[in-house]
Amino acid sequence: QVQPVESGGGSVAAGGSLRLSCVAIGYRASSYCLGWFRQAPGKEREGVAAMHPPGGGRTYYGDSVKGRFTVSRDNAKNTLYLQMDSLKPEDTAMYYCATNSGDYCPSFAWFSLWGQGTQVTVSS
Repeated sequence: QVQPVESGGGSVAAGGSLRLSCVAIGYRASSYCLGWFRQAPGKEREGVAAMHPPGGGRTYYGDSVKGRFTVSRDNAKNTLYLQMDSLKPEDTAMYYCATNSGDYCPSFAWFSLWGQGTQVTVSS
């Protein structure tokens, strides 16, 4: 069974940093598109960052996190990371790891398989 499993959420003051991790259970992270999404209370889920498999297409970010967040993967550990710097209170949300079980993902709309999420809370 394909399942992303997130960890690393927590509470941090504005301006601080957190790193989220997502372990791929039941599939090889190096073969698939992987991404991060978030959902704040009362808001729709939004794309944060996404990347193609190595040698594939581009890595891209949501407009609100460009320049502050960095997505990366460690294929040996079958893990996806999200380094979040210069955090703002508006970054507070449940963060989800996702895959589309494929190697092509030109936009956030192409993702369909979600983890359970990890909470990030940024205080002002």
